[in-house]
Amino acid sequence: MRVHVVDPSAYTPPYDHALCRALGLAGAEVELFTSRFAYGPVAVPEGYERRELFYRAARFAPGSRAQRAVKLAEHVPDMLAYRRAARAADVVHFQWLPVQHVDGHLLPSRQTVSGGRRPLVLTAHDVLPREPRRGQLAAQRRLYDRFDAVVVHSEHGRERLTGELGIASDRVHVIPHGVFAHLADVPQQPPPFQTEQPVVLCFGLMRPYKGIDVLLDAWRGIEHAELWIAGMPRMDISHLRAIAPPNVRFVPRFITDSELPAYFQRAELVVLPYREIDQSGVLFTALAFGKPLLLSDVGGFPEVAATGAARLVSAGDPTALRETLQELLGDPAALAAMAARAREAAQGEYGWGTIAKRTLDLYGSLLGENPAR
Repeated sequence: MRVHVVDPSAYTPPYDHALCRALGLAGAEVELFTSRFAYGPVAVPEGYERRELFYRAARFAPGSRAQRAVKLAEHVPDMLAYRRAARAADVVHFQWLPVQHVDGHLLPSRQTVSGGRRPLVLTAHDVLPREPRRGQLAAQRRLYDRFDAVVVHSEHGRERLTGELGIASDRVHVIPHGVFAHLADVPQQPPPFQTEQPVVLCFGLMRPYKGIDVLLDAWRGIEHAELWIAGMPRMDISHLRAIAPPNVRFVPRFITDSELPAYFQRAELVVLPYREIDQSGVLFTALAFGKPLLLSDVGGFPEVAATGAARLVSAGDPTALRETLQELLGDPAALAAMAARAREAAQGEYGWGTIAKRTLDLYGSLLGENPAR
């Protein structure tokens, strides 16, 4: 089976690599169509081919006006170029569509040159817009209707698409997000900071919905531990830095794949106090390192907590977050038990062997190889 995985803007290189590698190991012939990742090197392809077809002239500072302008100018011709390349695929699986109001008209045909059927699949990493503009939900529904199947990473995501957008339930398929084992498969790294205290890690892009302000409020009064907040800011964090207690360390920049292991290896606990989410790549990075998690009770997080690898607190409640942080930091046995459950989950339902099989089963059903959908 010839599979094309498409992520034009290279939004999620670790996920793209893990999925393509797993599909290749399971016997598919896989090509990843993407662009150069602007923030550093990415994993070397294993069992698949990587094609940087998109945005080849957009080599300006990441996020700059010049980069955005060149990418926008290149987008339509690059999507049309990929449309021609897609003729060689049996299945086309998009991970992201960067210009959704245009991209629905630029997708590859569902018909092959020989007259066969080429299914189109989309993974809805962000199930719905967090603050939809007028008409945006209707536009997203029209976009989803152009695909034969939409993959979501949680039952919560499935319920949103079927309930809020009215997408037919037989077109929405829950396939879990997998752990990023390739990031954890490295020797022990020196920690970014020297401390004898337990470390709680909040990792990833800094955005308003991530609840970092709630975490800092909750951290007041917690002593004999350090909180590390690491990741690229996508908002003004000056207020957060001003209110942070002394035992908080900020690393406000992109953390490369080669640096990332040192943060997770050193952490005793990973905390994600999000106000809203479906699923999180940071969560599945933590599971890959066998780390216990403290999560808000939002989106698909309760589904992961059901494995025993995580504890839940009410979103936006700093008092509950503080009490649970203090409880867990004072109970090494509880953290050890959660870490064991994290390792089990990483090797079981969130392992890529299982996920690749479910994904290939979906492709096969769409191609008519398995009539049961």
